[in-house]
Amino acid sequence: MKTLTAGTPAPAFSLLNQDNELTNLADFKGKKVLAYFYPKAMTPGCTVQACGLRDSKAELDALNVVVLGISIDAVKRLPRFIERDNLNFTLLSDEDHAVAEQFGVWGEKKFTPEYF
Repeated sequence: MKTLTAGTPAPAFSLLNQDNELTNLADFKGKKVLAYFYPKAMTPGCTVQACGLRDSKAELDALNVVVLGISIDAVKRLPRFIERDNLNFTLLSDEDHAVAEQFGVWGEKKFTPEYF
């Protein structure tokens, strides 16, 4: 799997958002974009992560940072996640995981033993 390294430009992408509208990375030119990937909307870990970003919105806005949450969820699932958890940023659907692959975050799930 190819992963991005610090300083590498993000791959360009276009995905549908929670309103079924096309969103392009280029739409945010001149801003910092925090694109984060999560496996599935409304699961415990993904909810904690999304709510943490929601609660940090004022600080991120002050730094000119736009948050984009990207998952392989279908578009129709995204508005429910936003409404249920009062999310205040854009969610994008990457159903075929092509963008996740471009960013190097798509791969076989691996369980590793924990060491204490």
